[in-house]
Amino acid sequence: MNNFHILLGSFFFISVVQLEEAPVRRWNGKGTTPNLQSIVLGRCYDYIETVNPLVGKKNCSEIWEAFLKAFVGKDPCTLLPEHYELFINLTLHDIPASKALFWENNKQLVHRYSDKTSRYMPLGDTLAGWIADNLDWCGALGNPGLEYSSCPTTAECENNPQEAFWRIASVTYAKHSSGEIKIMLNGSTPGGAFPVPSFLADYEIPNFQRGQVSNISILVMDEMDGPDIDSGKVLWILAQNEAQSLSHSLIWGCSANLSKQGSAFINTKPYPLTKYFSDSAKASYF
Repeated sequence: MNNFHILLGSFFFISVVQLEEAPVRRWNGKGTTPNLQSIVLGRCYDYIETVNPLVGKKNCSEIWEAFLKAFVGKDPCTLLPEHYELFINLTLHDIPASKALFWENNKQLVHRYSDKTSRYMPLGDTLAGWIADNLDWCGALGNPGLEYSSCPTTAECENNPQEAFWRIASVTYAKHSSGEIKIMLNGSTPGGAFPVPSFLADYEIPNFQRGQVSNISILVMDEMDGPDIDSGKVLWILAQNEAQSLSHSLIWGCSANLSKQGSAFINTKPYPLTKYFSDSAKASYF
């Protein structure tokens, strides 16, 4: 009996030591937003009842379950856009023609400009974007719960839950945009108004649908009292990008109207590139 007790005691001692030595991965990103379920459900009901009732009835409980199922219990560095397909399908709704608004590095201005779908409907004003905006979330492999202590950043692993989500959300948004598309860029951003890589360059512009898009208006906005780093030279970059993305056979040209404030309003239409980029025009802009 005494020997049994000694062995049993040794077993528990060894087990405790092993548990204490088990490595716990700490990430550099914020952990899951507290009360995530309540926030997701509340935003869902808010959107379909008050923000944009035109989307019709949506099952917010199913939407939450689909969202949770996409990442919970999985290694947070192995998430792919496909994991969110059910969530995207459940939240999908029409984007009114000529109300799509894409952007980089000027989120606050874009959402003031869109005014909760009253003027335009950027990704953050769709149901999917409205639900996920400014939230953090992740799980852990084999753990049925949420990870509240930390979540991986994109610098730590590219296939993290939020990166995967915004990739599929961006692609879906771009594919369902139609009519005149607006793109708002920040001309005061160090490194240029049109960053590459970026969600706009990598997942949105390449997924514009040629038969659905009539023309593209690009707004290069400078920050108040900020430098005019990028206005005219962004034209050529975007023209090349659009030509490669929207059609392999169609060349897209750009014209610019620079305001006194240094902002540029650029209208892109499907005409021969040389019509808009003569030698004199290039000299004026670059």
